[in-house]
Amino acid sequence: MTGDDALLDEHYPLVGARAERIEVAEGLRLRIIDRRPERTDGSLPAVLLIHGLASNARMWDGVGTCLVRQNVRSIAVDLRGHGRSDKPDDGYDFDSVVSDLVGLLDRLDIERAVFVGQSWGGNVVVHAAHRRPQRVVGAVAVDGGMIELGRTFNSWDDCAAALRPPNLVGTRHGRMEAAMRSMNADWPESGIVGALSNFEVVGDGTIRPWLTLDRHMQILRELWSHQPSEMFADIERPILFVPADSGDVAWTRNKEMAVDHALRTLPNARAHWFRPAHHDLHAQHPERFAEVLVSNMKNGFLA
Repeated sequence: MTGDDALLDEHYPLVGARAERIEVAEGLRLRIIDRRPERTDGSLPAVLLIHGLASNARMWDGVGTCLVRQNVRSIAVDLRGHGRSDKPDDGYDFDSVVSDLVGLLDRLDIERAVFVGQSWGGNVVVHAAHRRPQRVVGAVAVDGGMIELGRTFNSWDDCAAALRPPNLVGTRHGRMEAAMRSMNADWPESGIVGALSNFEVVGDGTIRPWLTLDRHMQILRELWSHQPSEMFADIERPILFVPADSGDVAWTRNKEMAVDHALRTLPNARAHWFRPAHHDLHAQHPERFAEVLVSNMKNGFLA
């Protein structure tokens, strides 16, 4: 572990949390945000919080703060290529990302944890429950875990053209902050800070995403070929889906069908819908989400 992360959040300082960079494999360090309550409920496991594509650990600030109040330890992580973590040129497949997380648990001396992931991170936690069930108490997929872009796009080229991210390099930081606050007026401050933390602020006051375009597209291609539904029947660990109803009727209906299929196929699964809610419902409604998570830990589902 290193103590060099004190300078990494100068624009949006962390409060009540410890940030560190931990070597999880040779030559690879991941930044984590570790929130430990003064006392812990020994019956409740630690929670590993995993962000979505092009996101970062600070998107979980609100949830992590709520979990601490309920005496639950949480560890939010910047995955490889993201945020303040190292950015290798390769290793963005699902097996490698899951191995990074297992390595993190090893370094933290945590035998098993509840894996919570949003969007792409939801697919990551389902993959972890399938590949490394001995380290997963249960998986919580927040508006993810069922993403199969290969069923939406017939070819990778079609997917890449449709989902290539916009070029935000050079945007003024103040302009991005104003837009973020305007678009997400119902979000708490923790969610706004989390979203703005997806970008590095450079010396001239402009921004650039922490995740570079080439690495973004590598992950997107892995997501296009990922088929979590083919794993469902073999996953014994409990899976909690927390999907968002954005108000788009057709999109939500497709999501409802995917959730219903998952619940029929998985040996041990349940769903808790947020209606209405943003795709980043964990940033929009951190207290509600933390309550759903803790209640499913205390009632024995995620145990």
